[in-house]
Amino acid sequence: MKIICIGRNYREHAKELNNAVPEKPVFFMKPDTALLKDNKPFYYPDFSKEVHYETEIVLKIHRNGKHIEEKFAHKYYEEIGIGIDFTARDLQTEQKKKGLPWEIAKAFDGAAPIGRFVNKNNFPDINDLNFSLKINGELRQQGHTADMMFSFDHIITYVSQFVSLKTGDLIFTGTPSGVGPTKINDHFEAFIEGEKLLDFYVK
Repeated sequence: MKIICIGRNYREHAKELNNAVPEKPVFFMKPDTALLKDNKPFYYPDFSKEVHYETEIVLKIHRNGKHIEEKFAHKYYEEIGIGIDFTARDLQTEQKKKGLPWEIAKAFDGAAPIGRFVNKNNFPDINDLNFSLKINGELRQQGHTADMMFSFDHIITYVSQFVSLKTGDLIFTGTPSGVGPTKINDHFEAFIEGEKLLDFYVK
């Protein structure tokens, strides 16, 4: 199982971080050790002083494939969920300044909390979904899948040109604007269309 993450898929998020808006999907990967399931607490790492949250819709791949045509991409996932792409922003900034890879800021243990998955057919149109994040009861991020620059199916098509997809793989599909720092004792709650699918604390 692997975790594939799409960066800069929401125009306003790219702007808030002063990043160029991509013409093609940008992706990076996290190891399976980054996965945090069952609403277990996220332990703030001692190597960073600026861990940011990024709330994302997550696709669960349910069949193997490569070089997938976009018209068939919808057949490769049945369930969607919501997750947090935790980023050690201070480490990422330092690596970027040096022109170095920044997995150190994205791939650390516990950096990919995921919630409960639900069948995509529960929703009339997955390209027309609202999702959100509350921290300590306060709305922090609100996104809409219609605002994605690259759709779920396009992401699958693009990624599968380079990396074979396998059953159980997870694809984090990008975050809207509103990312920010987290701190110890924060309470995270994430929702798709008002249904809470993720609920955990920072320790």
